[in-house]
This record gives sequence, C-alpha cells and structure tokens, in this order.
Amino acid sequence: MSTKLLQDKVAIVTGAGRGLGEAIARAYAAEGAKVIVSDIDAGAAQKVAGSLSGAVAVACDVRVPAQVEALVAAAIRQHGRLDIMVPNAGIATLSPLAATSYEQWREVTSVNLDGVFLCIRYAAPALIAAGGGAIVTMASVTAKGAVPLIGSYAAAKAGVMSLTQTAAVELRAHNIRVNAILPAFIETDMVRPRKKEFEQMLNIPDFDAVIAQRQGRYGTPEEVAHLAVFLASERASFSNGSGFVLDGGVSSSLL
Repeated sequence: MSTKLLQDKVAIVTGAGRGLGEAIARAYAAEGAKVIVSDIDAGAAQKVAGSLSGAVAVACDVRVPAQVEALVAAAIRQHGRLDIMVPNAGIATLSPLAATSYEQWREVTSVNLDGVFLCIRYAAPALIAAGGGAIVTMASVTAKGAVPLIGSYAAAKAGVMSLTQTAAVELRAHNIRVNAILPAFIETDMVRPRKKEFEQMLNIPDFDAVIAQRQGRYGTPEEVAHLAVFLASERASFSNGSGFVLDGGVSSSLL
C-alpha cells in the first residue's frame, strides 16, 4: 500500500514556475500527484515540469478567462479528471495607496483576486465531475493586518479569503473542500528583490532585522508546500473554509 498522500491525484498549480508554486508542485509530485505546472512564463513552467515525474507544463495567464478554462481542459484531456486546484499565481508592487494609480491597482488585483476567482470558477465543474476534490488558495497574513506599501496586494488577499469561504460553503455538498494558506514573509523570488525597496521607502535600515524581530525568521517555500500537501490530502478531510496561518507567530504578537 502506498503511503503517498496524493497518489495518482491530478493537480493544477498556477504560478508554479518559481517560488511557492514551484515548491508546491514539487511537493505534490513527491506525494504521487500528477501535476500540471502552470505559469505565465512557459519556459519556467516547462523547466519545472521537466524535472518532475509525470508532470506537464501548460502556459496560462490567469487574468484571461479563456486561458484558465483551457488550462482546466488540458488537465482533463491529459488525465481524464481534476482532483486539486491551487490558484497560487500572484504578483506585488510597492506603492502607498495615495500614490497608487488605478492601473497599478488593477495590475495586482487582476492576478491576485480575479485570477483566483477564475481558477475556482473553471475548476469547480471539473472537480464536481470527478466526485470531489480540494482547492487550496494562497491568501496572506496581510489579509488580517496592514503592511505599508502593499495595500493592493493585501486587499486582494483579503478578497481571496472571502472567496475561499464562499466557495467552501457552496461546494461542500459536492465533496469539495476549499481552504486558504495565509503565509507571512517567505524567502522567495518575489520577496528578495523588494527588501531594499521596503528599506528605502519606509526608512528602515535593515528589513531582515525587522523580519527577525517580528516573525523570528523568513519562512521557506517548502514549509508552505508541506501545508499545501496536507490541505489537499484526506488528512484534512474535515477542514473546509478555513484560513491556515503560517507566520512564525507574527500575528499573535504585539511586539
């Protein structure tokens, strides 16, 4: 008997060409899943998929409904079913709200919120047809508390949490569980280049020191991936509509 938690499950992970998405795709493959590695960067998706047994790459811009619909169709065409959807694709820009243009606002929210809606919208019928499954969304602790300069990101992530709860209630009768992961600052390609921006724009001499004080250390993509495996597996069979905070204690501390 296999002990792999996701043996033969078919999973789509968006934004899987790097960062958290890549870590989740690798963790799912290690647990026996057949992973559709999706990213707007076709080359990055192909590189990751090529290193995983049974994985395939599908380029997708999650802002475009037809492309998300085609992504789900590709999974079904390849494997005949879909069991897990992880709408992970996300971006961030740093700007105070009072200086943020509408174009900047929509650049972030179209990926981080609209993209999640589209993934849920087109994955749900496929999951229903498969007899059930799991959706694991990527929210953020910024959905629960403010971080200066990333208001558009935080607002989108709060929206993701709300979408998660609504989808969980609406899809429960179809044996579909929907849960969210709420990470704090994780050491990824999206975070690293912005350390200097935070320091300069907030007049912080050492952003790493602030992280060390507030959350102990940066989280790792692998730690997020471990939680994503649990939430997609039958070990989380009674978890639905919940937000799982992964933040080193930062949201529990006043200092």
